[in-house]
Amino acid sequence: MIVFLGPSLPWEEARRVLSDAEYLPPAARGDIARAAGAGAEAIALIDGVFYQQAAVSHREILKALEDGVKVFGGSSMGALRASELDVYGMIGVGTIYGWYKSGKIRSDDEVALAFHPESFKPLSEPLVNIRATLAKALVSGIIAQEEHDLILAAAKEVPFQLRNYTRILQSAVHRGLSSKRAGEILEPIKGVRVDLKREDAIKVLERVGKSQNR
Repeated sequence: MIVFLGPSLPWEEARRVLSDAEYLPPAARGDIARAAGAGAEAIALIDGVFYQQAAVSHREILKALEDGVKVFGGSSMGALRASELDVYGMIGVGTIYGWYKSGKIRSDDEVALAFHPESFKPLSEPLVNIRATLAKALVSGIIAQEEHDLILAAAKEVPFQLRNYTRILQSAVHRGLSSKRAGEILEPIKGVRVDLKREDAIKVLERVGKSQNR
């Protein structure tokens, strides 16, 4: 079992969920093919590069599937590729995969984020997490529907490398949110933060573990 994992979940936490796997950094073009060629029986694609290098191709995943390798995907690049290739046998897992599959989200930008190249520590907030957090803030009564819509629109305008809640609310102020209101809701929104990518990464590992125990 090969797992491509980076900023979505620290490796030490991942190993507590799925210990009998080899963990590798976010996948780039050719990494799935190399893993399959080296004899992997199952591959979990969670994180992959988007803009730093060429992304994982559809063709290499399809070839792995044709060769009998089980390929799971969720949380980040894995969710995107699984939504495109599940009809060919790739196994999609998690909420973000479902969002891509349903068309609620479409862009790579939804799961993209900046991260430290060695520790994989996230340096910005992915839009899928922001969506989930704002939805929770709305249900919790922290923000109204109009504010939710305005802040989400503002988040989309901030480049993915720079997204954090402070910058997003600054952008929302430019779109009409009052500075006073932005100051009032910043900490409450951060207080209900949802790390959807982390949750989905764990779901992928759990799903892989179940498949290996059958």
